[in-house]
Amino acid sequence: MTDAGTEWRWVQRYAEQFAACNLRDGEVAVLLYEASSSPLIVETARMALEMMGAAVAEVRMPTPPNPGPLPIRSTGASLAIANNRAAIAALRAADFVVDCTVEGLLHAPELGEILNGGARVLMVSAEHPENAERWPHDPTLADRVDRGVAMLESASRMRVTSEAGTDLAVDLTGAFRAGSCGWCTEPGSIAHWPGGLVLAFPASNCVDGVVVLAPGDVNLTFKEYVREPITLTVEHDYVVDIAGAGHDAELMRSYLAAFDEPDAYAISHIGWGMNPAARWESLAMWDKADMNGTELRAFAGNVVFSTGANEVAGRFCRGHFDLPMRNCSVEIDGESVVDRGVLRSDLA
Repeated sequence: MTDAGTEWRWVQRYAEQFAACNLRDGEVAVLLYEASSSPLIVETARMALEMMGAAVAEVRMPTPPNPGPLPIRSTGASLAIANNRAAIAALRAADFVVDCTVEGLLHAPELGEILNGGARVLMVSAEHPENAERWPHDPTLADRVDRGVAMLESASRMRVTSEAGTDLAVDLTGAFRAGSCGWCTEPGSIAHWPGGLVLAFPASNCVDGVVVLAPGDVNLTFKEYVREPITLTVEHDYVVDIAGAGHDAELMRSYLAAFDEPDAYAISHIGWGMNPAARWESLAMWDKADMNGTELRAFAGNVVFSTGANEVAGRFCRGHFDLPMRNCSVEIDGESVVDRGVLRSDLA
């Protein structure tokens, strides 16, 4: 796929999503991006904002250097703002922010201050704009995501199992529970697009068991499908063993060890996808530079298991894995939510 220029159909689709965020003619919209952002995504967003009559300003930040030891992708914690007071002031003053940074602001250190200014923030995942054609705005998704979040909020325990051997217990006491439908309408709110994800950030010392990554599951840090089984043993929140004879297990072991961060082995969040328009197969169709994997986190019935930073548990680190898994079952206080990769009917 070449990035010669945007297509009008992509601009129209972006505009539909901005309209779902209640963007109105004359509102102040700030387009946030960085040196490494996709020019095609930025241009598509700019044209959509201008087409809708927004008063558009742009904030372009340098991409900070990577101190190593390894490349980092898909953390949801952009460092591009770098606590720049002028940039934060511009974002706080906006009615609507379109976030086109590479990593996104979802867990960025400046997010709280920006949202406190009243801005609505839509994090546009770094996926080629052509993908947006396949994610039509579904107004029913918000109600279903809200229903899923409500189930999490009223529950005390989550259990994830699979025929491959996963059996993970999560104590939800003190957990932060959230969801995103892909649009935001209230001042001081953020959403990521594509949406359709419900998850919990457990409190400290709340996760134990075994996670088995089966062939066809996804490692979104590497943007690859798992080829050989990997068994992760979790004790008191931490992965204490990564077992597997193949290349995938060795690569995971090596990557985490390189950061020399004990918290990189800890549980970040766990939840399930709810978006029927998101597809597991899409990873096979794109070069790594043209996708960020948010769609793979959101496809209906998947279970997203993540390691790394977890603010609720007071853990901060750079090493991170997001691992969408297929064919798993999820029970909330013994009530089935996902059955072998299929969402229950009132959530689907």
